[in-house]
Amino acid sequence: MSATEGEAARHKTGRNETEEERADRKWAELIQEVRVAQTGVQILFGFLLTVVFTPKYADLTDTDKTIYIVTVVLGAAATGALIGPVSLHRLVSGRRVKPQAVEAASRLTFVGLVLLLATMTAALLLILRVATHDGYVPWLVAGVVAWYLVCWFVVPLLTRRRNTTQ
Repeated sequence: MSATEGEAARHKTGRNETEEERADRKWAELIQEVRVAQTGVQILFGFLLTVVFTPKYADLTDTDKTIYIVTVVLGAAATGALIGPVSLHRLVSGRRVKPQAVEAASRLTFVGLVLLLATMTAALLLILRVATHDGYVPWLVAGVVAWYLVCWFVVPLLTRRRNTTQ
C-alpha cells in the first residue's frame, strides 16, 4: 500500500490506524465481548447438565422434558458458537488473515448471542413451568424475552443508527 493509499485508509476508518491495526483493535474488543458471553453461557449450560440427575427430573411432564432437551441442545450450540472465535483465531493465527478472521468471529459471536437468547428463553420457560403452573408463565417469559431483545438488539441498533456518520 502506498503512502497515499494508507492515508486514505486512515481517513476512511476515522482513526489513525492501518488495516492491520484496525483488525488487531477489533479482535481485542471482540474477545472481551466474547469473554462476558462465554462465562454466562458456560455457567447456564453447566447448570442445565446437572438437572437430569436430580430427583425432580423424573417428575417432569413429557412437555417439560422436551423443553429441557431443547434447552440443553440450544445451550450446547450457544457454547460452541461462543467458543468458536477462540478456535478460529488459533487455527488461522500467523496466516495474515486477521481482518477476515475478525469478520468470521464476529458472525459466530452474533449467532452465539442469538442461541444464548434462545437458551435463556427456554430455560426460563422450563423453570417457571416447574415453579408454577399458572397461565401467566408464557406472558412473563415473553416479557423477559422482549426485555432481552431491547437490551441486546434494539438499543445497540438505535445507537448505531443515530450515531453512525455516512
